[in-house]
Formats: sequence, structure tokens, C-alpha cells
Amino acid sequence: MKKRKKKTGSRRGVQWVTLCISTAMVLVLLGIIVFSVLTSRNLSAWVKENLTVTVMLGDDVSVNEAKRLCRDLYHRPYSRNIDYVSKEQALKEQTEAMGSDPSEFLGANPFVATLELQLKSDYANHDSLKWIVYELQKNPKVTDVAYQEDLMDNVNMNLGRMNIILLVLAALLTFVSFSLINNTVRLSVYSRRFLIHTMKLVGASWAFIRRPFIRQAIVVGVIAAILAIIVLGAGVYALYTFEPNILNIITWRELTITAIAVLLFGLIITFICSWISVNKFLKMSAGELYRI
Repeated sequence: MKKRKKKTGSRRGVQWVTLCISTAMVLVLLGIIVFSVLTSRNLSAWVKENLTVTVMLGDDVSVNEAKRLCRDLYHRPYSRNIDYVSKEQALKEQTEAMGSDPSEFLGANPFVATLELQLKSDYANHDSLKWIVYELQKNPKVTDVAYQEDLMDNVNMNLGRMNIILLVLAALLTFVSFSLINNTVRLSVYSRRFLIHTMKLVGASWAFIRRPFIRQAIVVGVIAAILAIIVLGAGVYALYTFEPNILNIITWRELTITAIAVLLFGLIITFICSWISVNKFLKMSAGELYRI
């Protein structure tokens, strides 16, 4: 009798560990999708804010006038950062890049002073850029405004597509994860279906019978969520060690929301699956239990 109890307890322990690990693996996948959806907005903003609008100044514009124009543009709602590049600095940079000085064979410095304007992400789109360029070109000190229009449009289009793909993946993965966790929980409850029936026979209420299963589901959900959060945290740390600049995209806000989402997913999905599985066996008669 003792050996039988020992074997049953050992089997249940293995089932419990398996349930925690399998649930944690599904929660890791869900966490990756949630994290990707959250950080895609930061990635979009980072890419947009690193696109540069080059404002070319006239030859007669002095350094003081250029700096005054910088200060004026800096207070515009669309400006995130402005760098002044003098003619001499532009020549030096191009000389280093080309390996030769263009002014030696041209007889003069061919470059003009420019302002490198980086926009706030909300203004880095086709419609906003039209009126920003129009406003800049009205200034008599500005001779031309250049930016990579095709690149800007492609970035906006590709980021929009990426967000849609991530949302579709999130919906599909939520459905798949619910099915996987439901099957795992159902197998755990299935092994104790006759215990459920026995408790029914002695007059236990459905709520009383469900309680230990729901309690176990909540414990499994919490443990699985903690394991998933540890795995996700290790993944983020590995990304950081490989590329420290990743912190420009990943913030504590996204990490916290992802951890909370994983914990809630773990609790809600295991609770619902356990509730459905126990109710299914509660509704069965003894004959039906032997037939499945």
C-alpha cells in the first residue's frame, strides 16, 4: 500500500513539474510577442528620430547667423536635435572619407554650411515633412532642404507592416498557447477523474471539488510565469551584453509591462483551463468516466 502511494505521489510530482515547465515554455513565447509589440513602437521612434533633414545655408550666412537660426529652429515643435556643420568641417569630413582634399584640384571649398536637423518621431512622416520643408525654404538664409524621401516612406511602411504581423502573431500564439496549456491541464485533471467522481458521490459541492484544482492551477501559473520571466530577462541581458545600445529601444517600462503580462497570462490561462477541465469531469457519469 505504501509503495502504491509512493508511486502515485511520484507520478503526480512528475506531472506537476511537467505542467510547470510546459506552461513556462508557452509563456516565454507569449512574452516574446508581447515584448516585441511593445518595443516595436520604440524601434519605430528611434529609426525615425535618426533620419536627418539637411538644411543648406547660403555662402553669405555668417556663423552667428547660422547659430541664431539653430536656436530658432530648436524651439519649433518638430525639432529633436540640430547640429551646425560649417564649410570647413564638411571639407575635413569629406577629405577623411575620400582620402584626398577636393579643394586642392577645385581651387576652392565646394561645400556649404549646413544644419543637420533630426525630427521628433511624430513629425517624421511624408505629410509633416512637406510643410516643414516648405517652412524652412521660406527662410532667405536657406538655399535648399534635402532628405531621403524614399527611405522615410519605406521606414514608415515597413514598420507599419511589422506591427500588423506582430499583432497577428500575438493573436495566433494566444490561441495556440491556450490550447496547449488546456491540454496539459486536462491531462493533469484526467489522472484524478475518479477522485472527482468519488467526492461527488459523498456529497461534496462542485465548488469544494474545484477548489484544490484551481489552487494548484494558480500555483502552477505563478511558478511558470516566474520561470518565463527569468528566461526572458536572461535573453534581454544577453542582448545587452552583445549590443549595449539596445537600451535606446528597450526601457524598464517595456520590461515591467512584459513581466506583468506574462504573470497575468499564466494566472488567467491556467485558471480558465483548470475550471473548464474540472467542470467537464464533474458533468460525467461513472459509465462515461470508464469509457474515456
